[in-house]
Formats: sequence, C-alpha cells, structure tokens
Amino acid sequence: MKVAIVTGGGQGIGRCLVKRFVEEGYTVAVADLDGEAATEAALLYGAGGSAVPYQLDVADEEGVQKTIADLISRFGRIDTLVNNAAIARAHAAPIESLSLADWKRVIDTNLTGVFLCSKYAVPHLRQSRGTIVNIASTRAIQSEAGTEAYSASKGGVVALTHALAASLGPEVRVNCVSPGWIAVDDWKKSSLAAPPKLTTEDHEQHPVGRVGRPDDVAEAVLYLSSGRSGFVTGQNLVVDGGMTKKMIFVE
Repeated sequence: MKVAIVTGGGQGIGRCLVKRFVEEGYTVAVADLDGEAATEAALLYGAGGSAVPYQLDVADEEGVQKTIADLISRFGRIDTLVNNAAIARAHAAPIESLSLADWKRVIDTNLTGVFLCSKYAVPHLRQSRGTIVNIASTRAIQSEAGTEAYSASKGGVVALTHALAASLGPEVRVNCVSPGWIAVDDWKKSSLAAPPKLTTEDHEQHPVGRVGRPDDVAEAVLYLSSGRSGFVTGQNLVVDGGMTKKMIFVE
C-alpha cells in the first residue's frame, strides 16, 4: 500500500488528484481548509477507506504536525506529498491597496504551507524513498497586473522545489508542476460545481486548441510521483497548452 497526501484536495485540481491517486491504488489523505469539501471528496472517491479527509490550514504548524502524526498512526508511511493548497485574492488590485495582512495570508498558505508540510513529511518520505510534487503556477514566470502576492508565492514554490531537491536527494525526489489556465468549475464541491463557461476565443489562445483540464495536471503529477520519473528532480514542469510560449501581438 502506498500513501499520498494531497493538500487542497477538496476541490479543483486537488479533487481530481485525489480521484486519480485512488485509481492508481494509493490511500489518500484529503487535506483541505474546507472540511466539507474534503469529506465530500473522500466519500466520493475513497470507497473502502482509500481516502481519508482532514480539515487543515497548511499555514498552521500545529495542525500540519497533528495531521502528519495521525496519518502515520493510521497507515505507518507516506510515499507522496502533493503540496497543492493555495489561495489568491478574489480580484486583482494595485499594490497600493494590497494590505500586509492579505499579502501575508497568501504567502503563508501558498509558500509557507509548502515548507511546513514538507518539513513534517520528510522524515517519513526518507524512509519510503518517496516524492514531493509541488503545484506552482505559470504565474511564477509571467504575470497579470495586480497579482503580486500570488505570483511571488508561486515563484517561491519553484525556488523551494529545487532547493529541496538538492537537500533531500537521493532519498527524496522533489519536483513541481506549473499549471496554466485550467478550468475547474465542475471539480468544486457539489454546492458550487457548475459546467465551465468557456468561449471559442478562450480555447484558441492555446496552441493545443483548448483550455486545460484538471486531468492534464494529474497526469503530470502522477508521472513525477512514480518510478517512471526516477531520473527527474528539481524540475518545474509547465502544463499550460503552450500558452506561455505563444507570442502575442496587438494588430
């Protein structure tokens, strides 16, 4: 039996990751700030106890410690940690109106949360010769106006990834995935789920001809979590349909 932790596993990309890891035979800890979403995802995909919900704020060190300790007491091992939990401000805004409290909350969740979960999972990952996969973003390498906190946090995740890879090898491999535009509306908890509203223009912005789906990210994460990527560590795999490679001109 292999055990995976997926933070932010209640909704969006994380919810899809829970489903796919269970399908691959893992027991999955579904950790999410939204306890309702975590429980729903665990019940939906975790028949026979193969998914276990945890309400967790990844920025809370004591909560992270307790979650890892409980997981070890239940299953005795951790093979894969997926640091997916993240938040963003609801609306882009000029830096002059970005409060220090909002800045800290984004950094604490998106970057410090990766540090905390990795710190407390690493002793167990060393034993299993496991993997860490961090979910960054194409915002780490390009930006829209008014996204300073989110972009900074995701850039930090990319840097933390290669630092951890250097520190933890050869026992633990560490990589990250940077998704681009991924439509997650239909992967939210049942009270919020809805079909994605996408236009032809939305799809045509991508060289592959469509907006991304959570499964696109899950395929990359599963690869980086498996022995198939045994010679890959410290890398940032961009999964964006080619969008960051497309030059845009105003004509």
